[in-house]
Amino acid sequence: MEPGDTCCRVKVFFATDIHGSEVCWKKFLNAAAFYKADLVILGGDVTGKVMVPVVEHTGYWQVVLSGETHRLESQDELQAIETQIRNRGYYPTRVTPDELSELNEEDGSIDRRFTTEMISTLDRWLDMADGKLRGGDIPCIVNGGNDDTFEIDGVVEASPCVTFAEGKVLDLDGFYLASMGYTNPTPWDTFREAPEADLARRIDDVVSQIPDMERAIFNFHAPPFGSGLDEAPALDANLRPMHGGAAMAPVGSTAVREAILKHQPMLSVHGHIHESRGMAKLGRTLSINPGSVYGDGVLQGAVLDLNPKKGKVTRYILVNG
Repeated sequence: MEPGDTCCRVKVFFATDIHGSEVCWKKFLNAAAFYKADLVILGGDVTGKVMVPVVEHTGYWQVVLSGETHRLESQDELQAIETQIRNRGYYPTRVTPDELSELNEEDGSIDRRFTTEMISTLDRWLDMADGKLRGGDIPCIVNGGNDDTFEIDGVVEASPCVTFAEGKVLDLDGFYLASMGYTNPTPWDTFREAPEADLARRIDDVVSQIPDMERAIFNFHAPPFGSGLDEAPALDANLRPMHGGAAMAPVGSTAVREAILKHQPMLSVHGHIHESRGMAKLGRTLSINPGSVYGDGVLQGAVLDLNPKKGKVTRYILVNG
């Protein structure tokens, strides 16, 4: 940062891919005060993927976690293991033995119960944001990712202190944040993914709303193909990592890459590929993927100083916490 710039900057904290980890969500909210950020952005893949039944018996509860059966005989023990489950990105779900036996995939009851637990957790998280971010005094922007179901959109939209960014261009004190949570196809057929041609159309729709491309920030969940920010373990035909996970391959989006090279925004921020933490330059554009190790309870992020007067990124650093 150049001398004298400290009074003319917008400090942004960006993180992504917390996948339901409650400890990472809390760290994300606390990052506003810790890094003295003017706003915080969560780039996508907010919610978890797994529900863990906590079965209530007479006088005790039982839960299987990481292959180990736990018998819990007090509320303190129950709350401690539920916290452990939430911090890993799972949803602890209290059920009776009969309720558990009735849950199945054929009638959709597992999906319905999962959605209930997910939305309940998200509502609670948004209440936390209201308290931590002084009722919206510190802006908080959240976007969906390919693993987030569409049920979250309306829930986040209804929050009084969190802004849902999908398909929008948001004015950040003279910088323009364009967001898209969709990715190119994955082997797992997730919720927000589409062929590259469709991604290109979605990108065009949101980019067309930007009034000044030199002050644009692309918040696209998929990283650009071949940028070094999209290296994931190569998979064989059975979706098993090749060479023990040591072989890596680019899996990012060609549509995202082409859009960055065509429009040359000031900055682009990405996620999706947890292993590819880093920074790259695509022409004039600084591109960043802070990575993710949410399963370890560690929040990875990027702290960005933006200079509104000069219209550029004056400082950037990857952080862990």
